[in-house]
Amino acid sequence: MSIASTFRLFHAGWVLAREGAFSVLPAESLPPMMKAGIAMARLVERRSVRKTGSVERLNAALHKLGPSYVKFGQTLATRPDIVGIQAAADLSGLQDKMPPFDPKLVPGILKTALGAKAAQLTEISAPIAAASIAQVHKARLRAPGEAPKLVAVKMLRPGIAERFHADTDSLYAGARLAETLSPASRRLRPTEVVRTLDHSMRLELDLRLEAAAISEMAENIRNDEGFIIPQVHWDQVAQNVLTTSWMDGIPIRDHAALDAAGVDRKALAAKLLQSFLRHAIRDGYFHADMHPGNLFADPKTGNVIAVDFGIMGRIGKDERRFLADILFGFITRNYRLVAQRHFDVGYVPQTQSVEDFALAIRSIGEPLHGRTAADISMAKVLGQLFTITDLFDMQTRPELVLLQKSMVLVEGVARTLDPDLDIWTVAEPVVGEWLRREEGPLGRIEDLSGHLSRLGEAAGRVPSLIAQAELALSEHRALVNRPRDRLLRNTALAVLLATLGLILALIWRVLVGGGL
Repeated sequence: MSIASTFRLFHAGWVLAREGAFSVLPAESLPPMMKAGIAMARLVERRSVRKTGSVERLNAALHKLGPSYVKFGQTLATRPDIVGIQAAADLSGLQDKMPPFDPKLVPGILKTALGAKAAQLTEISAPIAAASIAQVHKARLRAPGEAPKLVAVKMLRPGIAERFHADTDSLYAGARLAETLSPASRRLRPTEVVRTLDHSMRLELDLRLEAAAISEMAENIRNDEGFIIPQVHWDQVAQNVLTTSWMDGIPIRDHAALDAAGVDRKALAAKLLQSFLRHAIRDGYFHADMHPGNLFADPKTGNVIAVDFGIMGRIGKDERRFLADILFGFITRNYRLVAQRHFDVGYVPQTQSVEDFALAIRSIGEPLHGRTAADISMAKVLGQLFTITDLFDMQTRPELVLLQKSMVLVEGVARTLDPDLDIWTVAEPVVGEWLRREEGPLGRIEDLSGHLSRLGEAAGRVPSLIAQAELALSEHRALVNRPRDRLLRNTALAVLLATLGLILALIWRVLVGGGL
């Protein structure tokens, strides 16, 4: 641990202690050494913080420590599997509003990042929004041969990358120290928590990746209705600058303005929920930070407008099918299907009972039917699901954690728009349509095409395998006697024939059985 990392670590500990952040920890469940440490930390707690709630204390401490720690808290909010359901829910309220950096620095940042093309950005406004790692300005783009366009220009904070890496080093040091001094803390996986933050932030610190995310989603939703995203202006994109079309809309949290503009909030809630499910289930690629600050409504069409694509989620075909089947099982009250799918994909060990797991799933699903969104808390539902899966030795799936968090977030926003929202009725068209397509001829053809493509790749490697086998035989020819040489040749031939036979068998199974 370097001196600088040690200093930063102790400074962070002092600020957390002064702001009363350690009161958030469940001291009664911690080992004696950690209890003593928390008791000592609370001795320096400022008296005034005792008047606020524990969550407010933690959020205040993270804000005081700076952008890296704010982002750290927001990242923890996406990992209920690590910090727990309640802590994740509390941290999800951590606001991303930070003081803007000096506007005098803006021209220099743009010039360095974009070169001569920076001059095409004119009438740059004061910061419209300032977040933990970047801020956004409104500007006018005057490209040669094109009409002027209103654009949003997002810029990373100067020095944020260096600040982040320094803070991350101290967090890694603290995590290793915690694991060394308190073996009991290892179950909380502090190093993995920091590694999650590190990976997430490295992605967010390159705005070219955010531009690519917008581009990919735009291709996915080009034929969709009800969900709008900005367009990227690639000539004005760099590692620390992102320029997109300006999106005019009413903040989705401003219900009074929505009502005044005549926006149908019930329809808006349905569009939001269905769009998210369509992106997740159909495309396997979804906006994973759909909090109210990133969502607007188009007053003319009543469509959802989404911005800020710094955090995206991706799930594979198997996970998409799993999600669709789970939702469809809950919608149709087919709890046996829900349970069986958990076993089929290996989420629950085969040593457990499918019937018992189906009964546990029923205990979650039955209270949901016939209820409106006002009566259902998806956060509580997921909390109960985590408890049940722990009872049945189900391991947390990292690829689904961000999806689960995003579903809770979207459900919460939709609920505020329409307290009478029937989640299952709204979800059924999206889930049912995808499942019918997957089970139909088109879905089968796509599956067959994918299988044949993989088999073709495998078959294409056979000549290389033969060449490698012959080379190995020739190298050993001078070292082995004739009988053994014939044995090697016969063994190699048998292996090659078995490989070809396996490929043919797989092709036959795909053609007659519909899959691998």
